Amino acid sequence: MISARHWIFGLSFSFVTSVVSIAGSATSAHAVSFVNEITIPGESKDLYEPSSNGANVNRLGFLSDLYYDRYNNVYYGLADRGPGGGVISYNTRVEKFSLDVNPNTGAISNFRLLDTILFTQDGQNFNGLNPGQLNGNVSNLGRSFDPEGFVVAPNGNFYVSDEYEPSVYEFSPTGSFIRAFETPSNLIPKQSDGTINYIDGRPDITSGRQDNRGFEGVTLSPNGKKLYAVLQDPLVNEGSPDGRRSRNLRIVEFDTVTSESTAQYIYQLESLTDINSRVPEDTFAANAQGRNIGVSAIIALNDDEFLVLERDNRGVGVEDTQGENLVASKRVYKISLTGATDVSGISLAGLNTLPVGVTPVNKSTSPFIDIAELLKAEGLLIPEKIEGLAVGPQLADGSYAILAGTDNDFSVTQNEDTNEQFDVCTDGSNNNQLDSGCPQGASLLPTYLYSFKASRDELKGFVPPAKVPESTTTAGLILLGLSSFWLNRFKVKS
Repeated sequence: MISARHWIFGLSFSFVTSVVSIAGSATSAHAVSFVNEITIPGESKDLYEPSSNGANVNRLGFLSDLYYDRYNNVYYGLADRGPGGGVISYNTRVEKFSLDVNPNTGAISNFRLLDTILFTQDGQNFNGLNPGQLNGNVSNLGRSFDPEGFVVAPNGNFYVSDEYEPSVYEFSPTGSFIRAFETPSNLIPKQSDGTINYIDGRPDITSGRQDNRGFEGVTLSPNGKKLYAVLQDPLVNEGSPDGRRSRNLRIVEFDTVTSESTAQYIYQLESLTDINSRVPEDTFAANAQGRNIGVSAIIALNDDEFLVLERDNRGVGVEDTQGENLVASKRVYKISLTGATDVSGISLAGLNTLPVGVTPVNKSTSPFIDIAELLKAEGLLIPEKIEGLAVGPQLADGSYAILAGTDNDFSVTQNEDTNEQFDVCTDGSNNNQLDSGCPQGASLLPTYLYSFKASRDELKGFVPPAKVPESTTTAGLILLGLSSFWLNRFKVKS
């Protein structure tokens, strides 16, 4: 088995495009402003197997989530289940990288890949194959894994959320499985006879999370005691006639000591009426409310307040390389849990509204960041899958860099009947043989990283997460050095 730790470190992608900085543009003292964009070419490789060339082996495909470790000044970019859509083998992983952030403007530059960390259990890789493909049983989750959310715990371990069950796992800093959190039973996808089915969607499953709409984001309270995982969309049975027409999805609270779920809260997606009002025609039908609009990330600002990234399924991506479909929503909202009802024991089955007495989380009426509008104002492409979000370094004037990143789906599409894969290129062609390269003048779809600047007032109340302690290896070296020092002193005296 190929180790997740490698002999190549500090690989610098010098071909990352230069920044397009507008940090000097006039902005309100209390506004979140766009700073700059960098692109990471779709042809980039991770460090899993440097000598190999293959989308299903080491093509750098991320960001399904983004996390900033401010104490070690490094970032983590999460890849999802791979370019196969759950039907082609892919060993799941997280990428560790560094960025330079201008302390005055917040402009980002100099992306450098540091490490590729594979997720394993007892020496076996977690894999993106769905349970039917990997285990031969739609009810047996096994090591089937579709990672979508990532956060680092105060002890340095990783918490990673998954869409298949949905589940939350804890891993060591080297990617070794430690434990699974207890998924509430109402979230697990089941057929009408009660059989668990992790693969199929409606009408086969009649309760639990929608297919491919499990835990999309995860975050920790600043002290690390509470973990919050957010579903991408409403449960399949919580809507009329199903979750596709509902605005009400669930945020699940866990106790990180016991790994048990302690509460569930309702987050309400923006209404289709408001979303459709921003495009020339009704782009989204009624059954798109809880399916084509969804949540991609969540960040704890303190014990009560969070940032939530909400988006539509339109924009530049594998299905629309030219960005021809109208984009209506790529927005970050601020929410508060104060006054929200714990709905752990309350069903919203058959309802598109909330029952009397149920209060959702308090959501800001206007977006904290309107990503689509800011990119549009700069004449930049608007990608479909803006999925990663992180509060970056604090800048010299007390403001913060807010970073967002995209998932480029490995720039791969496939034939649904034969599972044959093809590269997707920026010229719109998608019949290119996998790993054969794009036509001259075209390239694979890149990953985009954006920097925004939030004033001190905009992030008032932000509490940085608890400090991650030094690694066991570092601590051991320190102890070894002290031991050697005292032994030498003892020898001199004798």
